[in-house]
Amino acid sequence: MIAPEVLRKAQLIMLDMLIEFDALCKKHQLQYWLDSGTLLGAVRHQGFIPWDDDLDISMPVEDYNHFLQIAKNELSSEIFFQTSETDKNFKFDYIKLRSNKANIIEFHEKDKPIEYHQGVFVDIFPMLTIENTEANKKLYDRTLKEIRDLSPISLHTPNGNDDPVKRAALVASLKQKHQGWKSDNIKVIYGGEMPDVAAWFDPVDVFPLTTMEFEGHAFPVPNNPGHYLDAIYSFDYRQLPPENKRIIHAHSIDLHSFKGNP
Repeated sequence: MIAPEVLRKAQLIMLDMLIEFDALCKKHQLQYWLDSGTLLGAVRHQGFIPWDDDLDISMPVEDYNHFLQIAKNELSSEIFFQTSETDKNFKFDYIKLRSNKANIIEFHEKDKPIEYHQGVFVDIFPMLTIENTEANKKLYDRTLKEIRDLSPISLHTPNGNDDPVKRAALVASLKQKHQGWKSDNIKVIYGGEMPDVAAWFDPVDVFPLTTMEFEGHAFPVPNNPGHYLDAIYSFDYRQLPPENKRIIHAHSIDLHSFKGNP
């Protein structure tokens, strides 16, 4: 059990990372929005879900690719920019911003010899568009399921069987379907780098982005957060879940003995 005061300090460290990320995006005119549990927290709590231990962000794939190029040189020394290139032992396909101030061990990492950077983190996901057809919806659902089956073991892919070559081919197949952002009859989808939920969204409910308060700061969110969250969650996100359903990633958080970059 993580002490509430430790979790809160970790949340504030992640908030600092989000503020720095936001400033960098404004500098380079990059779009992003709060996603998943972070968006839910903004809607329901005006900040972190009280038991949440990470941050989730999505970006149009073009902005995501631009951020990949600038982040290595423009993030502060307090943040480690984690990709499969900057951290050779990192097995996931999306970006993480990792803090150099606090260490997190997730449940799927417990008692394992982890060799990648384990700072508390912000997840960043690329977003695509796809032509809005029933065949594409089935293709999208099937492709994300296959990617989950071929992913490293994590909280969301507990039965994953890591196969980066096959996974990369599936991710690339989704990229080939990308229609841009001004086409008619499209849906906004997650790129295969984040295969947890095969939700898709109406573009008018994502753009133009608006802002919402999160921990006393205004950050970008989808134009219709309710539509977005209804597409992600099968439960009524407006209601607090029972305590046994309040999922946390972390087995432990250490604010004092972080080992540094890999």
